[in-house]
Amino acid sequence: MSGNLGKVLRLTDEGGAAPGNPWAATGGIATSFWSIGHRNVLGLAFAPDGRLWASEMGPEGGDEINLIQPGRNYGWPRVSNGSNYGAGDIPDHKRGDGFEPPKVYWTPSISPGGLLVYAGKRFPGWTGDALVPALSGEALIRVDLEGDAAVKAEQWGMDARIRAVDEGPDGSVYLIEDGGRLVRLDPVKS
Repeated sequence: MSGNLGKVLRLTDEGGAAPGNPWAATGGIATSFWSIGHRNVLGLAFAPDGRLWASEMGPEGGDEINLIQPGRNYGWPRVSNGSNYGAGDIPDHKRGDGFEPPKVYWTPSISPGGLLVYAGKRFPGWTGDALVPALSGEALIRVDLEGDAAVKAEQWGMDARIRAVDEGPDGSVYLIEDGGRLVRLDPVKS
């Protein structure tokens, strides 16, 4: 609790701790913590309903999509649905263990590069869903978000490491490959 690694912070526009943070009474840097126990958050995005979602890279396996909630501990490094590098075991999330489990996880790893909650209309079946670029998975992945639930929906192989995903003003989806190539996705016309 003395450092901000592995935490999601909630700050004011001026950079101070936001009023009402869960560890406000603790003092010190912990006053800025919104949630703890994260390994490596690579993407944060708000859904249309205001819920905050995160993509998180696990160790060997255990990449996650988490619903970020105030005061929750997501378990790293005590629990994960992956293993340590070199095959050392990490206990899996279990009901009642005191840690917030991921809503979706991947083992083996996909290595998420970020996260986008799609708001456009060009891909109407995707509106409100998460799009996850996959580095080692060489894919774009859609995760269906419904309230506080998430389900793996579709995965498209891209034959390249996908570093980032973003949405254009017209609702087009853009991907950046690790090598720097920009790809625009358009809906297939039937």
